Amino acid sequence: MTDEVERVLADTFARDWGRLVATLIRLTGDWDLAEECTQDAFAAALRTWRRDGIPDVPRAWLTTSARHRAIDRIRRERVGAEKLRALVDEPRDEPDLDALDSGIADERLRLLFTCCHPALALSSRVELALRTLCGLTTAEIARLFGVPEPTMAKRLVRTKHKIAVAGIPYRVPSAAQLPERTPGVLAVAAYPSVNSR
Repeated sequence: MTDEVERVLADTFARDWGRLVATLIRLTGDWDLAEECTQDAFAAALRTWRRDGIPDVPRAWLTTSARHRAIDRIRRERVGAEKLRALVDEPRDEPDLDALDSGIADERLRLLFTCCHPALALSSRVELALRTLCGLTTAEIARLFGVPEPTMAKRLVRTKHKIAVAGIPYRVPSAAQLPERTPGVLAVAAYPSVNSR
């Protein structure tokens, strides 16, 4: 069972990390909280699934677990009551109108275009997409860019800070906005580690 749990978690991470983080970002508006809660959900899954068995839909289990962790964090910090209401009341079965407007059918490609906002420098778009969508570690991204890990960590923090300060929305762009985001998407797609995940 242990080997099977680890295999399913590894497969789910490779396939769904970006979707899980993107869902939490959309719900909370907080990049760091989304990543931390998603990581926590994977850690909890390792313990729980060994004890209770692997759920029928691992991604749904992880999404629910990450969502609950985000709710708990927001409650504990007593910050963002509005965000908490939106998170708890989030409709589950409504179509993603932003995705429909984009004209892009593939969910991962929509998320990639979402990360590549033109207000960010091209390198920032690529770094952010590699971290958020592809689940690469800071160390892995630093190696790809040939910079020390602390430097890359600072760059990622600055990018997230710029998003927060500038109020850059995390949503799928419309079809009309896709051309200005294409250079960033192509730059991310050029990295071999993206295509192997």
